[in-house]
Amino acid sequence: MSPVADHDPRGAGAGFAAALRTRRLARGLTQEELAGRAGLGVRTLRELERGRVARPQRGTLTLLADALDLVGMDREEFLAGTVTPAPTTLPLPTAPALIGRDADVAELLDLLERTDLVVLVGLAGVGKTGLAHAVAHAVTGTAVSVTITDVSQPNDVFAAVAAVFGVARAEELPDRPSLLVLDGIDRSHRSAVKAIAWLRARVPAVKILATSRRPLAGVVPGAVDWRVEPLELPSALSSPDVVRHVPAVALFLDRLRQVRREPVPDAEVPAVAELVRRLDGLPLAIELAAARGRVLELPELLSRYGNRVLDLAATDPDGQRLRDAVAASYHLLDEPEQAALRCLAMFRGRWSLDLAEALLGFNAEAVLDRLVGLGLVSVRGPGDLRFRLLDVVRDFATERCVERGELRAVRLRHADVITRLAVRLAADLTGPASAAAVSRLDYLNSDIRAALRYASVREPATALRLAGAIPRWCRLRGRDVEAHKLLRRLLDDARTGDCDPVIRANAQVAAGMLAMAHGRGVAELWPTEAALEVLVAHGDTFGELAARAVLSGVWQAVGGVDESRRHSEAMLGLAIRTGRVREIAVSQNNLAWHDIRAGDLATAARRLVAAGRRAAEAGDARIQALAQANLAEVARLDGRFDEAVDLARRAAAASAEVGDPTHRVRALGTLGQALAESGRLPEAADVLVELAELPGSAGMSAMIGGYLALARDDRPAAATAFEAAANLLAGRDDIRDVLEALTGLAASAEPADRKRALGELDGIRARGRLTLLPRERALLSGA
Repeated sequence: MSPVADHDPRGAGAGFAAALRTRRLARGLTQEELAGRAGLGVRTLRELERGRVARPQRGTLTLLADALDLVGMDREEFLAGTVTPAPTTLPLPTAPALIGRDADVAELLDLLERTDLVVLVGLAGVGKTGLAHAVAHAVTGTAVSVTITDVSQPNDVFAAVAAVFGVARAEELPDRPSLLVLDGIDRSHRSAVKAIAWLRARVPAVKILATSRRPLAGVVPGAVDWRVEPLELPSALSSPDVVRHVPAVALFLDRLRQVRREPVPDAEVPAVAELVRRLDGLPLAIELAAARGRVLELPELLSRYGNRVLDLAATDPDGQRLRDAVAASYHLLDEPEQAALRCLAMFRGRWSLDLAEALLGFNAEAVLDRLVGLGLVSVRGPGDLRFRLLDVVRDFATERCVERGELRAVRLRHADVITRLAVRLAADLTGPASAAAVSRLDYLNSDIRAALRYASVREPATALRLAGAIPRWCRLRGRDVEAHKLLRRLLDDARTGDCDPVIRANAQVAAGMLAMAHGRGVAELWPTEAALEVLVAHGDTFGELAARAVLSGVWQAVGGVDESRRHSEAMLGLAIRTGRVREIAVSQNNLAWHDIRAGDLATAARRLVAAGRRAAEAGDARIQALAQANLAEVARLDGRFDEAVDLARRAAAASAEVGDPTHRVRALGTLGQALAESGRLPEAADVLVELAELPGSAGMSAMIGGYLALARDDRPAAATAFEAAANLLAGRDDIRDVLEALTGLAASAEPADRKRALGELDGIRARGRLTLLPRERALLSGA
């Protein structure tokens, strides 16, 4: 038998019970934990804490005193069995200084002025307990705290509350303004709910601030759920001094100082910023990582735990692990909800309710509400793409996916969902909706990359469809080389050979478009011609128009005059017949090149003005900017430098606004050359600085450098620059750029090199049937 004294039916042991509970709770022990330490039965301890034993035996008192680590006078009084009056309030737990929560504390204090029950809800480890105690320390008047355990019964909660308020029974609680913190009510949810309802009815002056991993609003009338979010993260471009004061970083540095004396130098602050971003600002994860700083340098921390944050654990072998904290919230879900979370873990960025439902295959509103309520899904920012998983939650759910053998199926489902969305958005990448479509694809960038990586290995047909849908977006984002390589690999993959021929043909057109953007269009010339035949045969009007636009540009770049004109005229005719206003503008813009080639600048200008009007009518700001850039080039070629500068500045700004780096390079090239040719050398040098930040600008920069050297009468430097420009521009957008570079080289080179340059110039003129303009003839004659 357990050593228990006589039963105490009159409740004479209530004082000792309160003292025992107070001491146990102050040490953060459950009844099971204290019973285990003392070597007593759990039932015995419950009897003692319920006040049903008047005189505990001496042996029982000794075991309990040892288990509670009591010393000095406190131990002597406890062993004597005397009842020391409980303190008026139990001192609130002390904890390290709370960082980054000042605004949260202020908001909660204000909220508690207006309501009597607030529940801090969030993922395990997000800092609910620390925030609750910070609020309790900040209130005016009495504030006490009780920790709920997983075996707590309503009577246990009442007894613990009575103990911390310094009374023998809950019925004796004083109804005076005070704050009661109930920490961890989800551990014994039903008991806590019953206790809260009883307390609100009996002592309405007591405000309750509870912490929970699950919401209480809707379960208890009048309860207000207040979601605790992770700490604010640093932006990628902030200075080290700014980064140090961002809450997530400040918490890490504060906890790191507890295990390391050396301050973190500025050079290592970016590693800290990257680490806390990977930890998603989760306080528990940050504190666990900082504790590892005793033996690991910051770069080691990042490399060791940056991609496996769930492995973080307390340095104490019995301490908390991050994986256990996430598991605690995960296990609050039923099986269908867990399955939904495992599927949603495939998303890499932010996603919408519609995307979630497409992935899950059912109405996900209720499930998503549950996941948000538990803090497993966070909601950030406006708009529909506002949901995301913390990395630790995603990693945990992915592990569960692997364990259950679901990973391949859900990743392929994710790739299919992203592909279908990208195909829909691709139709809006031209015209008035293009900015919104580009922005949406930007938000989905990480999911598109993940889908392409996985599908290109496991389901290349899906990857081909996805990659073939987004070439315009890839080009606008400077990813033409990367995207072209992937498309070429997919098109050459034998597993895509039996794909829908229209899908393959459109993917080939996309490959040609991307290759042309970085001067490799000739490599895709004949495959794109073959793709055009497929598209014409299948009546794919949109695909045919895109193919002819690409082929017109590629033939133009290599000097195929007749082929380029044929495709531009066919495109114009088809666009007119089908009422495609934007494509009319594109074809008119392309045909203007043939007017320039023939030296008819006036006709080219009129055609470009018409193209600009058509683009405006179609609502396509990108084509408008391109037409304006080409008008600026016509003005420059005609020697109207001031007009060229004005038009080119506006075209460069418009291209930047719509996010078109390729045509921004073209506009800035015209601007820099016009400034250099008109003697505005410092302004031309400024353009070179701007161009240096853009990919694919080396050829245009060399052209500007050549004109700057000519203006300084530095002919050797001019010759070097023009020769470099000729080599860099060969095979790119316009063979006429190469002609102009060779003209500059012939005008500035030494006799031997001049002769070679003139020979190459004659060859290009013959191949492209290009006419030298008066300005070029004057340059050559003045050499």
